[in-house]
Amino acid sequence: MSYLKEIQAQIKKRDFSKILLLWEEYCSDDRVDPEEFAEILQVLKTSDFAVPFGKYSDTGFRLRDTIEDKKSSYRVFRLLIDLHTGKDEALAEKAISILEETYGNDPEYQERMRLIGLKPLGDFQGAVSNYDLLAHMAVGKCVFHTGGWGTGEIVELSLIREQLGVEFEYVAGRKHITFRNAFKCLIPLEDSHFLARRFVDPDTLEEEAKKDAIAVIKILLRDLGPLSAAEIKDELCELVIPEKDWTKWWQNARVKLKKDTLIEVPSSLKEPFVLRKTEVSHEEQLQKEMLSLSDISEVIQTFYNYVRDFPNILRNSGIKKSINEKLTGLLHSPDLKPYQELQIYIFMESLPDKNPDNEKSVKELVVLSKDIEALINNVEIIAFKKRALVALREYREDWQERFLSLLTKISQSQLRDYLIKELNNGAARELLKDKLKELLVNPLRAPELFVWYFQKLLVDPEENLPFSDKEGTCRFAESYLVLLHKIENHSDYRDLTKKMHLLLINKRYEIVRQIFENADIEFIKEFLLLASKCQVFSDHDHKILLSLAKVVHSELGPDKKSDEHLDGNILWTTEAGYHKIQNRARHIGTVEIVENAREVEAARALGDLRENSEYKFATEKRRQLQNELKTLSEELNKARLITTLDIPTGEIGIGSIVDLSVEGSPPLRYTILGPWDADVDLNILSFQSKLAQAMIGKKVDDKFSFRDQEYQIMSIKSFLDS
Repeated sequence: MSYLKEIQAQIKKRDFSKILLLWEEYCSDDRVDPEEFAEILQVLKTSDFAVPFGKYSDTGFRLRDTIEDKKSSYRVFRLLIDLHTGKDEALAEKAISILEETYGNDPEYQERMRLIGLKPLGDFQGAVSNYDLLAHMAVGKCVFHTGGWGTGEIVELSLIREQLGVEFEYVAGRKHITFRNAFKCLIPLEDSHFLARRFVDPDTLEEEAKKDAIAVIKILLRDLGPLSAAEIKDELCELVIPEKDWTKWWQNARVKLKKDTLIEVPSSLKEPFVLRKTEVSHEEQLQKEMLSLSDISEVIQTFYNYVRDFPNILRNSGIKKSINEKLTGLLHSPDLKPYQELQIYIFMESLPDKNPDNEKSVKELVVLSKDIEALINNVEIIAFKKRALVALREYREDWQERFLSLLTKISQSQLRDYLIKELNNGAARELLKDKLKELLVNPLRAPELFVWYFQKLLVDPEENLPFSDKEGTCRFAESYLVLLHKIENHSDYRDLTKKMHLLLINKRYEIVRQIFENADIEFIKEFLLLASKCQVFSDHDHKILLSLAKVVHSELGPDKKSDEHLDGNILWTTEAGYHKIQNRARHIGTVEIVENAREVEAARALGDLRENSEYKFATEKRRQLQNELKTLSEELNKARLITTLDIPTGEIGIGSIVDLSVEGSPPLRYTILGPWDADVDLNILSFQSKLAQAMIGKKVDDKFSFRDQEYQIMSIKSFLDS
């Protein structure tokens, strides 16, 4: 569809003169593809150039007369009338003739012809589409609102009042729409249309989607056109498939989509899935791609994907021969790199009837390589990289040294598993143990590998791995926290930091429970100390870690007052702090949410909610306000005013004013209150802050360290006395 793509491109460039030249050229042909013709007209109809193009659309009627298929001819004629802006009586008569042929037996024919402007003759632009809509109108039928109200079901209809009542999915209540307005914004939906089925009977559609995902996706693509994976999710997730089931459902559907010969699967996430008009076999798809590919790595990857996903294509002798010839030809390319050559020979090993003229082998390439680590590390296909590792293990005497080196360079878990498995036997086990000792002392040498191995120790404790005993696991746990502390403020390790934190807190701190079980008190003290230096842990995390430690060694618990300060169910505050938050919550509920409701309704009135940035902004603001109000309400319920009885005497606690001395610096004064009263400029700390937690429970003359700085308590008094 070269004309369609070219016209779409010119619409994006906003070059109307070029569009007219293309249209004139297109209409000068004697033959036409009805599908392309209709799509061109639809694109023009929905573009900004629909009105100026209208006076040029009449040149398309001659071309339309060459279409033999009645259904296609009617569709094209309807679109031309939608675009046409003139008042050509001959054209009006043609429209009347076509409508009479189609709807002549309709008992409401004369009345409907009047409504669409053809009897008597008036402005008949869109007349055919309007009659189709009138003929479609009946209680129980579905329509689509182009202004953003979504799909709706007709629940009442009055020809006398010339109006219908519709219940839409995106607006509350029944909406009454005149026929004149319906012509402007409603599109009829057949009962079998995806949007109609989803609106009227989503439960049945869900059952069908779970039984045959591909059939429902085909209906979706047929009715809504090409869609990306994200757009498919928008149309199906929660509306048809429950969100909790979506990931598994889509993963299964994705595998089947690759094998379906009617659906064109995109090569990237942003590109759309397309429903083809006719089936294209996997052999045809591969041959088409073979003609377009020139990059050696792309050719290898494409061949591998097809043979892996569709092994039956190798039964086709022509395809098998083409693959062999193409791969053999690549071996003589001057641009061929060593790792690509290795992949080709590994690939050809798996092919039946491989070319006997190939003199080299995987063994020869691996044995003769002067930089085997770089060679293997550059291999892009994981299955081929595994085969290269197996060849290295089998054919080279220095495999142990190479495996130890590759262990820090290869990132794929399944390949690391293979390396560890081979190294954890015989004499190589001691070499592996030494390598892991180095990693234990300095985890920054290979942070990803360290985290992977630590996780493996805990997940697979029965594999007899080095350091898999209790002492070894505890040593790795300590180094794990040291590593976390060192990388948590480095942007390069942001994702790894998040992963390390989640690993410890997931499933109610399951891994921490496992580490603490039967651990001695000195290790647990060290673990808690190291964890206190990691900023990624919240106060709640520290509270849980301490609680888990107390389960194993009860003597680790703080005194009752300090424990109360750590209680997440109490939010300490002053009277001023309480009133400040109370007023903020009241203002959100009585002013901001009310104003936002007006903003949402005003934005909704602009129409087309899918492209309506004002509506999206207003609803996002509503969500933020609701979340803030909910959070403040929950916190107000937990709030407790600080009284004289709550402020400890003789030691630091909530409500204390503390004077500190710091070597080489002037003295400091801090007040410890709740989070609502905290003020950095006034040196008022939240009792939940790390510095405050380091001080709580300390007495005059006590010393403590915080972030590599030593402090001494000089005096303590109550903030209520100041």
